[in-house]
Amino acid sequence: MYPRIVAANPKSAFVVNLTFADGSRGSADLSRWIVESKGVFAALRDPAVFAQVEVDHDAGTIVWPNGADLDPDVLYELAHGVRTPS
Repeated sequence: MYPRIVAANPKSAFVVNLTFADGSRGSADLSRWIVESKGVFAALRDPAVFAQVEVDHDAGTIVWPNGADLDPDVLYELAHGVRTPS
């Protein structure tokens, strides 16, 4: 299990800058979940909606007002270029 997210800021279309509890930082490109989504992530194609990203400190991940969220381990992998051990 990787460190949880403590801060998040939208960087550009579908990319969010993340800060983790261990002090590390990185950017995560979320386009693969957003661009062709027909589910909860489809609303995030709107830049104004994407910009509403927040940190859920209890879960240690990012969320949006429509209920969209992502696993913090997946976000750590994206931000650091690593894979979660199987």
